Parts: sequence; structure tokens; C-alpha cells
Amino acid sequence: MQKTVYIVDDKDANLAVAEKALRDHYRVMTLPSAAKMLALLEKVMPDLILLDIEMPGMDGFEALRILKTKGQYAQVPVIFLTGMTDSQLEVRGFQLGAVDFITKPFSEPVLVNRIKTHLKIDDIIQERTSQIHRLKNAIVFSFADIVEKRDQNTGGHIERTSEYIKILVNAMLERGVYDDELKDMNLTTLISSSRLHDIGKIAIPDCILNKGSQLTDEEFEVMKSHAAEGVGIIDQIASRAGDDEFLLNAKLFAGYHHERWDGKGYPHGLKEKTIPLQGRIMAVVDVYDALVSTRPYKPPFSEEKAIRIIMEGAGKQFDPIIADVFFEVREQFNSVRRRCSCDDNCNLRIAV
Repeated sequence: MQKTVYIVDDKDANLAVAEKALRDHYRVMTLPSAAKMLALLEKVMPDLILLDIEMPGMDGFEALRILKTKGQYAQVPVIFLTGMTDSQLEVRGFQLGAVDFITKPFSEPVLVNRIKTHLKIDDIIQERTSQIHRLKNAIVFSFADIVEKRDQNTGGHIERTSEYIKILVNAMLERGVYDDELKDMNLTTLISSSRLHDIGKIAIPDCILNKGSQLTDEEFEVMKSHAAEGVGIIDQIASRAGDDEFLLNAKLFAGYHHERWDGKGYPHGLKEKTIPLQGRIMAVVDVYDALVSTRPYKPPFSEEKAIRIIMEGAGKQFDPIIADVFFEVREQFNSVRRRCSCDDNCNLRIAV
């Protein structure tokens, strides 16, 4: 597939020369301003951007700074075009994340070869990143399977909650709910990391985790510790592997999915928006799945009863805004439940 290259320059002559040099090799889009570039990003994903520094309105430095704040576009390589040879400008550009500089007026062969080199490097980086992502997913599935196999009372819970989160987060984005937080998140990473929300159950004794009847107060206190235990396990991983977006999300899902909007949850008793968004999302999803599933202390509730309990808990146990979104997509939740109705033998696998 042909690569897409943006050329952003306020001078028509520069756009024409660059477009002529590249059009036989790439899909070229010429743009007269940084504002036009940022607008087009929402429609066409570039593989590389040639960006002029000196432009009226928004200059190249400001455009690159904004670009780096947009999660899905932050990794697009940017080469600055400039008529100046100033080492200080180059230092500033590299600090902002530019991968190279090309001086104007530029030689067509130099322009073509520089772009070819950077796109080749970018392909290598993307392939390595993809390999790492596949390895990480394999590890996550393994951890999730360990938890699932130890907890004989919640078969299929991790898989179902992952799909519920995918439905709920996409619905929130469509409605502009908490999009100031969600828009810069990698949704694949977010959904995948949610699989570790119950990883702390590894630390719970089997006699409590798999008890065939309702827990005593003392046993319930031990069970509640799985939230803090989960944070501790993920912190141990991060101490060896380094913090990244995946582990941060996993820790927030694990540590905060039993907090309540009214402050009566655990382990910290946080209230309202002091609870991380990941915890508020998982709270709805986790309780819904528990309600419609068989547990040692109860039969599965009907869909209608589960929805009623969630909505009655809006503003008490649950973030009311997220609960409202859940209500609007409840049929999609029910569809997942019907596809995976057997608690003990659910083999649902979710593409994230």
C-alpha cells in the first residue's frame, strides 16, 4: 500500500516542488497551514509529515507540540523544512520530537532519499512494536488464565468484562463523555490492561476464593484485599520492566474497581471523580457481570433486575454519567452475555 506524506508549507512554490518530487513514490497531500494539517488528521492518517517551521498563524514548532499531545498521531515521524541554518532551531526541533531537518531550497533526490530512509526506519520500529505488543498480550492472557483457573466461581468473567469495557468506552467516546481523558488513551492498551483487574486474587487463599457459600465478615475482609494486592503485583512488574501506559492502566483497574461514587468503597474510600476513571468504568462492568452470573451465594439475576440495580446505584455506588451510558448500550451488554451464557465453560475471546 502506498504511504501517505503530508507537505505543510505556506508557500505554493515549495508545495509544488515537493509534490512533484514525491508524487511518483507516495500519496502526497499538500497543505498551506498547520491548522489545515491538524484538521485533516481526523480524516487521513499520514505515514510522515514534512512541516515548514516559519508559517503565519501557527508555526511548525507549535504544530509539532500539539501533534505530540494527540495519542494516535504522536508517533508519526515529522521532518522540518526550513530556510534557516540555525543550530539552536535544530536543537529545539529535536527536543520537540522532530526526526530530521531538510534545508530549503531542497534537492529532489535528497528529499526522496531522506523520506525513504525515515519510512524504512519507521516500518522497522512498527514491526518491533507489534512484536512487543503480541508478547505483552500473550503474557496478559496467561496471567488472566491463571486468575480464572484459580477462581472457580467466576468462569469467563475476565473475558466478558473486557468486551463490556470495549462497548462502554466506545459509547462514552461517541457521546463525548469524559473524552478529555479518553481521547489521548490508547484504547487497545486500555482494554487489554483491564484483564488484570482481578490479578490480586492470586494472593487470596483457595479456601476463601473458592468457598461454596457466602463469606463470613472476616473472610470478606481477606477477599477485599485483592484490590491492594493487585496494585502490589503490578508495582513489582513495573519495578523490573519500567512504568508504561499498559501497567499504569492495569494498576488503576486493579486498585480502584471496588471504590464507590459515594465514598463507601474500598480500599481507599475515595469519592466521586477522585476515583480514577478506569476504576469508575470497571465498577459498572464488574458489578453487572456479577449480577447476571451464578455465584455461590446467589443464582444469576435477570437482565431487567441487573439493569435496575445498576441504575438505582447511579450516584451512590456508580458514576451517574457512566451509568447513563451503560443504560443506553445495555442491549449490547446483554448480547455479550447471551453469547457467553455458560459461566463455567466460557471460551469467548475478544479482539482488542
